[in-house]
Amino acid sequence: MRSYVLLYILLMALVTYLIRMLPFTLFRKKITSPFWRSFFYYVPYAVLAAMTFPAVFSSTGSALSALAGVAVAAVLALCKKSLTTVALSACAAAFVVEVLQFGFVM
Repeated sequence: MRSYVLLYILLMALVTYLIRMLPFTLFRKKITSPFWRSFFYYVPYAVLAAMTFPAVFSSTGSALSALAGVAVAAVLALCKKSLTTVALSACAAAFVVEVLQFGFVM
């Protein structure tokens, strides 16, 4: 069992290293295409959103509180508030809806 864990860690390290190394070896010249520049600029944000967004709806006790948090976060993000403000406000909105819905439980 232990040898498999070390093998998995080694394999994950290798894959992570390859993903980070390949762009440096494949693209030696500066990328001038507007399409590819914007593609490489937005890919990290798209991947982060794809990994994070589904978890938002399963992280609270109800879909209603999750929806409240997402709504508050979306409005504040569109108003160009800071990441800290958006995150804290979304958490507070989800908490308030949870308390109103289920009552405060310690």
